[in-house]
Amino acid sequence: MGFESEKYPTLALASTVQELRLRPQDSLPLLCDELRKYLLASVSCSSGHFASGLGVVELTVALHYVYNTPFDYLVWDVGHQAYPHKILTGRRDQIGTIRQKKGLHPFPWREESEFDVLNVGHSSTSISAGLGMAVAAAKEAKGRRTVCVIGDGAITAGMAFEAMNHAGDMKTDLLVVLNDNEMSISKNVGALNNRCSQILSHQAYARFRATSKKVLNKFLSIKEIFKHTDENLKSTMVPGTLFEEFGFNYFGPVYGHDVCELVFTLRKMRNLKGPQILHVITKKGKGYAPAEADPISWHSVPKFDPVIGLLPKKTGGLPSYSDVFGQWLSEIAAIDDKLMAVTPAMREGSGMLNFSRAYPKQYFDVAIAEQHAVTFAAGLAIGGYRPVVAIYSTFLQRAYDQLIHDVAIQKLSVLFAIDRGGIVGADGQTHQGAFDLAFLRCIPNVIIMTPSDENECRQMLYTGYHYLGGPSVVRYPRGYGTGVSLEPMSSLPLGKGVIKRKGEKLAILNFGTLLSQAAIVAEKMNSTLIDMRFVKPLDEALVLRVSAQYHAVVTIEEGVIKGGAGSGINELLMSKRKIIPVLNIGLPDEFIPQGTQEEIRIDYQLDWAGIYKQIEDWLIQ
Repeated sequence: MGFESEKYPTLALASTVQELRLRPQDSLPLLCDELRKYLLASVSCSSGHFASGLGVVELTVALHYVYNTPFDYLVWDVGHQAYPHKILTGRRDQIGTIRQKKGLHPFPWREESEFDVLNVGHSSTSISAGLGMAVAAAKEAKGRRTVCVIGDGAITAGMAFEAMNHAGDMKTDLLVVLNDNEMSISKNVGALNNRCSQILSHQAYARFRATSKKVLNKFLSIKEIFKHTDENLKSTMVPGTLFEEFGFNYFGPVYGHDVCELVFTLRKMRNLKGPQILHVITKKGKGYAPAEADPISWHSVPKFDPVIGLLPKKTGGLPSYSDVFGQWLSEIAAIDDKLMAVTPAMREGSGMLNFSRAYPKQYFDVAIAEQHAVTFAAGLAIGGYRPVVAIYSTFLQRAYDQLIHDVAIQKLSVLFAIDRGGIVGADGQTHQGAFDLAFLRCIPNVIIMTPSDENECRQMLYTGYHYLGGPSVVRYPRGYGTGVSLEPMSSLPLGKGVIKRKGEKLAILNFGTLLSQAAIVAEKMNSTLIDMRFVKPLDEALVLRVSAQYHAVVTIEEGVIKGGAGSGINELLMSKRKIIPVLNIGLPDEFIPQGTQEEIRIDYQLDWAGIYKQIEDWLIQ
């Protein structure tokens, strides 16, 4: 969808931030309305993150209007709310390509624009990076300002508090904008969120806000504002006093959908010295009623009709692997009250919505806090319970030390259900689950399983749940199953592969859901095909038998080749002095860009035709 200037006449006059700053301030509300309408029209045609961007339209306009970006640094946290930012910074006509192959990146991306000063995708990094930028700017002494925009969900993570603790001690000039909309992807949880909600619902809040606006002209912090308000309200203002204790001057809350009030406030705060925090109240999905009513469903959307206002229903009837996991959780919880399910703020994405409602006493959403999630699960295991941690592959990277130090060393029975393993697709480099097999395989005491279909996924979850020798991992992909029949659950023999087809000369050893593609190749090449099932422990006896019976071996996995499952085969054969050619097929030593899963698999030769060609070229060398 191209930009039609006649539909958006005010936005047409702000194709760059330099043009935006030339607009009179009284035109900004109309510009915000047009920007919101253009965002709706664009995302409905292209798909992408939606509700978050709607919620920060006025804030984005105000920040670019007041601050001299890109000279001044504007740092977004997570970045799924940055579509309006991209539109205002020279990428308006390309916004329809976002999340598509060779299109705009779904998050702020340094290679894409000088306005994107930090690559993001994971949460809670903005204040740490922003503080580093602010320290560098102070040494540079050119008057450069630094602003970090962080959501109320992201600020619950430990890294954000670590950064604030440091910033308060450094006393460096830094503005942190807390975008408070009571939402991350799912509904926010936690004590800090609960207290913020109490503040906003308090009867004295309106009086406080009016008072704070009056005294902002005098640059009074919350401690000074308290002199103008009542004792009852003081006792409720925990977030403000908390930030003050970290060494920040706290201002707000400010209504985030009044662009002129935001401009007024930011202008007053721009030249303040030391660390400042501005608390802005916004509504996720603002301006589009369906998204306001259900911001969770409208967080990231497929193409949709904006007039009808309904998201398209899933077609095909096949369950996703996340759905399979969620159903398995409910089945086990129905017969075992020792099961405790833990998620770091990914209830819907991990397929846990129904489980959380049916078994609320066995469900724990710990907010965006992956490190805490893993060590919390360790504590549950020590206490005699059976924790299951549901986590995306890319987010488990953030809790690597906890997995090693707090779980594996102590041989605690924690089951990790790793979703989005392998190629994830449109969210690009930050979200591809490429590294889990490699970084998990080197950890002692860990069982690693890679199901090839949804039935195997259930059996492996059951196996890992009942394994008492240490942590276990079931790693499955984003997307739908194959439609196989689900068998009664039973524990699989540890470290045993399954021969799926017998052939001649060549043996293909498959790890995971590329089995269906490998089966086509095996048929065309009359090769033996083995579903290895276990990355660790390997079926060593089977691999050694294969090395004695065949001329060559091919390993297949949807993960990085370096250090991955195929590397385990190489190591075994070398240690046993077996001289046999081995081809490892998987992802190369690079970060995998965005595109659909199908496009990426074709580009990296992980569809059956690409696998066939790789083997054929290798055999004739």
